[in-house]
Amino acid sequence: MPQTTMTKDQWVDLFETIGLDTATMQRWHQCFEARHPDQHQAFLEWLGIPAAEIRRIRAG
Repeated sequence: MPQTTMTKDQWVDLFETIGLDTATMQRWHQCFEARHPDQHQAFLEWLGIPAAEIRRIRAG
């Protein structure tokens, strides 16, 4: 069965491949959180990120 989710590392690798640095990735998360907080939560869960790390990411 094919994998239907991505890992955090796969997502970060995609961002790095297109030239995003850490600061830009953080701004992306901040924008996502500000505009679509529920969807941001769901996205982070989809990536399989542990709850404690999700809280840290969402806190900005």
